[in-house]
Amino acid sequence: MGADQRIVVGVDGSEFSTTALRLAGRMAASLDAPLTVITCLGSSDFFLASHLPEERTPSAAELEETAKRLLEESLERAFGSARPERLSREVKFGPPAKVLIEESADAQLLVVGRRGHGGFLAQVMGSVSGACAAHANCPVLIVGQGGTGEAAAGQSGIEAAEA
Repeated sequence: MGADQRIVVGVDGSEFSTTALRLAGRMAASLDAPLTVITCLGSSDFFLASHLPEERTPSAAELEETAKRLLEESLERAFGSARPERLSREVKFGPPAKVLIEESADAQLLVVGRRGHGGFLAQVMGSVSGACAAHANCPVLIVGQGGTGEAAAGQSGIEAAEA
């Protein structure tokens, strides 16, 4: 793992992803690594949009702009004005798990929240974080909502899986 290898973090606007983003930022700073923040527009986003009344159906460009805005809001919640130096943002089109697994190919670490906005509340881990843990091309850090990164793993809501 070199300092030139990026840390990738998946963000969907949930509290879990905000906590993951905050921790990924601290890890990137500690490792002097670039941080790539990715949010995804999956087919479900287009499926939902197709069921809105015609006068309110957003275009792909409008969905992308909304995703960028939500990404910026996540960055603001996680870092305020103290953003990591080597931060890049990307909005990707495709299923989040597939996109993040593909992006893990040239990463030293993939960081995701334990659960996102979707799914069933009773699940311990969401489908995206589970798929990333099982199929990523690099180590995966799965962060719980209370994870601060300051306590030992298992005590702070942080769970790790290595590919």
